[in-house]
Amino acid sequence: MASLRAHLYDLAIRLAVKGRLGGTHDVFAIRRAFERAQFPAPSGVAFTRGTVGGVPGEWAQAEGRDTGRGADERPTLLYLHGGGFIACSALVYRPVTGRFARAGFRVFTPDYRLAPEHPFPAAVEDCTAVWAALAEAGPAVLAGDSAGGTLALATIIEARRLGLTPPAAAALFSPATDLIGRSASFRTNGRRDAMFRPEALTRLVPAYLAGADPADPRASPIEADLSGFPPLLIHVGAREILRDDSLRLAEKAKAAGVPVDLTVFPVVAHAWQLAESFLPEARHSLDRAALFLHRALEEGTHRAETAA
Repeated sequence: MASLRAHLYDLAIRLAVKGRLGGTHDVFAIRRAFERAQFPAPSGVAFTRGTVGGVPGEWAQAEGRDTGRGADERPTLLYLHGGGFIACSALVYRPVTGRFARAGFRVFTPDYRLAPEHPFPAAVEDCTAVWAALAEAGPAVLAGDSAGGTLALATIIEARRLGLTPPAAAALFSPATDLIGRSASFRTNGRRDAMFRPEALTRLVPAYLAGADPADPRASPIEADLSGFPPLLIHVGAREILRDDSLRLAEKAKAAGVPVDLTVFPVVAHAWQLAESFLPEARHSLDRAALFLHRALEEGTHRAETAA
């Protein structure tokens, strides 16, 4: 059952965002609308600028007393922010990365290049470069929401192609997995989605792809061969127009033998994890994802020690 706050948040997003996004063809106006929402970051977390793999971004790390671990003992999480491939930054996503930091991760969020100034595959290249550097340093995990979820999947695809160590697991929040737009919920949830009308997202795809093939698996990961993928946690809202992008991904991944932990949350608006200071469903989603990623790392360590 959804909380009262989820219903209130759904209404607030519907009134404040949906009309603005659906009524403009200006990608930069959509960018401003995405970046206008600023949520407070969790306390007790240090945010510092850094560069990994040649890509600038931000580290989030909790103070030692919050995690029970020394700084060197915390596993690394690469978090890829959402924003429709055209907006947002590590700064906007501090509520999410800060909560993961409080859960015991060293979190790096790259400010990957954004479209339309830097169209596909620039963001994929940046995220892959960051992953290559982090994976070389030791076991790590991956997470992302919305467009960041798409990029997380694309990063796994590229890591496999390049022979890089894959993440021990990945947590995906409402990823866009089919930029061709074939998921049924893209149409059936048009009225129910609190944030997006289908036409709003449709305008973002050309700005991102700039003529590239939307069936490229790095753009539409549903087209990829998912065999050998790491365990996936997938959280999505029942009312989202992107709901079936997640359901189809989960079904295809399970058919390929990939462990999948799928949860469909009632009522919540897209990218609800950003409201972790207010919304119990946001805290629940992020805490479950953190537990899932920690367990995957522990299981990977156990397998390595057994093999040795």
